Amino acid sequence: MHPIVTINEDETTVNFRDYYAVGFPTGINIWKNEKIGFSFEVVPNIKEDQGTSKVTNLLFHPGVLVALGKGYTFAGRAAFESGGRYGFTPVFNKTIIKNTSCSYYLAVPLPVRFGNDHPASFTVGFQFGIAF
Repeated sequence: MHPIVTINEDETTVNFRDYYAVGFPTGINIWKNEKIGFSFEVVPNIKEDQGTSKVTNLLFHPGVLVALGKGYTFAGRAAFESGGRYGFTPVFNKTIIKNTSCSYYLAVPLPVRFGNDHPASFTVGFQFGIAF
């Protein structure tokens, strides 16, 4: 997951400009039926800044999946970060290639975070991946 821009009451930060941050969502989706399912992700986040890179956060991301039809899915996720932040993440997902063994998708996650003595924040991100 590539955050593009994060906004809070104090500042607006843009990924790719002064630093590079990326998250690596790994999860399991369990569909109850064709319309609704449960999902759980664990997302390590890495940040590269001025030649140094490190894992900055680990996100626990349980949620509900809702099939919207025509390859679109909505994921409503709770968010609990090891860095002390919490919140929710609506995700809009589109399957772009579907094979018998895997699917490729694009997604737009919209994280909202609170806590840890920081102002509330809203992020727009971009994600692409493979589902098995």
